[in-house]
Amino acid sequence: MAIGYLQIQARTAQGAVPLEGARVWVLDDEGNALYHLITDESGETQTVSLETLDRSFSQNPYYLGKPYADYGVMVELEGFEPVTVTEIPIFEGETATLPVMLTPLQDRNATRTMENIDVGGPAVAFPQSRDQEGSSLDSRILRQVVIPDPITVHLGAPNASAANVQVPFLDYVKNVASSEVYPTWPENALKANIYAIMTFALNRVYTEWYRSQGYDFDITNNTAYDQYYVPGRPVYDSISDAVNEVYGEYVRRQGQNAPYFTSFCNGTTASCRGLSQWGTVSLANQGYTPERILRYYYPDDVEIASTNIVTNALSSYPGTALRLGSSGLDVQTIQAYLERIRRNYPAIPAITDPSGTFGESTRAAVQKFQGIFNLTPDGVVGKTTWYKLSSLYAAVTRLAELDSEGTTLGIGTVPPSAVLRQGSRGQDVVTLQYLLNVISQYNTDVPAPAQDGIFGSGTRQSVIAFQRSAGLSPDGIVGAQTWQALYNRYLGIGENVPQPGPGTGSVTYTVKAGDTLWLIARRYGTTVEAIKQANGLTSNALQIGQVLRIPVSQDPYVEYTVRAGDTLWELSRRYGTTVEAIKQANGLTSNILQIGQVLRIPVG
Repeated sequence: MAIGYLQIQARTAQGAVPLEGARVWVLDDEGNALYHLITDESGETQTVSLETLDRSFSQNPYYLGKPYADYGVMVELEGFEPVTVTEIPIFEGETATLPVMLTPLQDRNATRTMENIDVGGPAVAFPQSRDQEGSSLDSRILRQVVIPDPITVHLGAPNASAANVQVPFLDYVKNVASSEVYPTWPENALKANIYAIMTFALNRVYTEWYRSQGYDFDITNNTAYDQYYVPGRPVYDSISDAVNEVYGEYVRRQGQNAPYFTSFCNGTTASCRGLSQWGTVSLANQGYTPERILRYYYPDDVEIASTNIVTNALSSYPGTALRLGSSGLDVQTIQAYLERIRRNYPAIPAITDPSGTFGESTRAAVQKFQGIFNLTPDGVVGKTTWYKLSSLYAAVTRLAELDSEGTTLGIGTVPPSAVLRQGSRGQDVVTLQYLLNVISQYNTDVPAPAQDGIFGSGTRQSVIAFQRSAGLSPDGIVGAQTWQALYNRYLGIGENVPQPGPGTGSVTYTVKAGDTLWLIARRYGTTVEAIKQANGLTSNALQIGQVLRIPVSQDPYVEYTVRAGDTLWELSRRYGTTVEAIKQANGLTSNILQIGQVLRIPVG
């Protein structure tokens, strides 16, 4: 009897908030319940075993039936819309991880409507061809190859009236690979296909293929034009591991920077001028490396290149993996990320190593983080782990920022009476943009507009997307009905989404000229001895640049990531503090800010 495996992850806010206590039923193809599971503090169920077909069927290009067994999953949690996922393919010997993003109800008394997701089988099983030419390399192309994080995917043909969703690029590649090919294929075949998938997407971004035509997305999920992204698709461990190894690498021709247009098709029911997906299996079985497979289908001078440039990344990958024994500011950065993330994911153990020193407790925290987010749990922070840490840290801190902003704005429960449209300005527009920003964290098809108090085209696009999701007329005008729907959604989020746990009881502080332990202790309302004990100090001597953990009864700061248009004056006004207080808390000597810079904003 052939056996495959399934694990379910229940989360919300683009993965920033795990949902503990969700009830999960695993169903057979007739709807009978096989397992009843409960998610843990990381939003995960145990891994269960399921009967399926022998893996040899999925390695035979001439087998005409389904080479896997289908199962269903139903997920329920009080305060959230229930979700059912059907036709989940289970392969022999493979573990499928099913991410289920739950949407908060408008309020606890709202009518619950079941969301149904049909993921279906991988696209290799049916005709597909994407061998149309890529964009010519003209003035529209970007100067550098960048990883779009997130990538904006249009869920339909380019001209179709369909939703756009924003997806972390790592998750996008894993989803597409799990949607395109079988996880039972040889490792080198999987990697060759992943290179083609990743490069295809990077080519669309590099050439601005859709955006140069006036579209507001990077790529579609229609296989007549692009590649197969399926919201809610399970990801298989073998594919996830292969993506983790080659993430950020792409195919180019020697002497060129541009990602090569890696067209591909399944190679059985459809043929094209590019890569044959089934053909990669035969070549891998003959001992071909991924690069040799690519050169078999594409020009002989193609090569594998890499990029460390990631849009919206808080800090760039240092270029060298961090591991046990590493030290310095980069280690300090990932320790700070992990300490903040563990407030949302308490299964991640506390780090007790000195700040900036990669010791055993840092490795244990990294390994647990990697296990929760489907990364290879080796305790080493390479490129993939670095950017996943950065991405999730940005997500959890953004939620905290929005919570503080809501308090400062005094949103309340009564919507404004003003009718807003493109061209409107003022405080009501600020309120509108704030609400849309909060909602966008839980609904990936609602883009987050800039919070500048000006109702421009970006805000209008966000309003239209929200109106569609709420079943309203998508006219881009915010009247009484749209205001009420916005408030209902916002208040429902506040009512139903669990809040992260308390802080770790400490903040990090970098010693500056003139600092003494007494001054630092006074500033944070603690004692000299408490600071010395927290940092293993045996004397009162400090060094400029030294990073300390400062024990505090409550965190006196809000962490804020600088966005385009931010100024210190605006931030001080938003959080009820002063420019000088922000500068002092961050050791700033000027008022200049950089996009992506993380600030500690004194509050309280």
